[in-house]
Amino acid sequence: MNQYKKGQIVKGCVTGIENYGIFVSLDDYYSGLIHISEISDFFVKNPADYVHIGETIRARVVDDSVLDSFHVRLSIKNMDYRFNRRYRRVKILETSKGFVTLGERLPVWISIKKQQIKENMQKN
Repeated sequence: MNQYKKGQIVKGCVTGIENYGIFVSLDDYYSGLIHISEISDFFVKNPADYVHIGETIRARVVDDSVLDSFHVRLSIKNMDYRFNRRYRRVKILETSKGFVTLGERLPVWISIKKQQIKENMQKN
């Protein structure tokens, strides 16, 4: 039974990006693919220029016939697919030091901020 109909706007989470398209998780059972040809009317060199993994987006169901194993075809062409245009995912790399770096830098940052406050108070 397919709960998604052609033309329906759905909400999903980007779970993967490949050179041929974007994978989107719609719910516990359904997922979809936005083929590179369904991203824009213009040439798309890299789908990662349009979305980020973990981002929640809107997409339009292109075909309501369920492909193998609960997959639907989606499109973001000619639509406002972002919930938050200012979204920018920053990847945080874990280091072997963990929070040690924070502990080392915190006194320096506090000292710098105290100096800035002191200078601002002297100006006023």
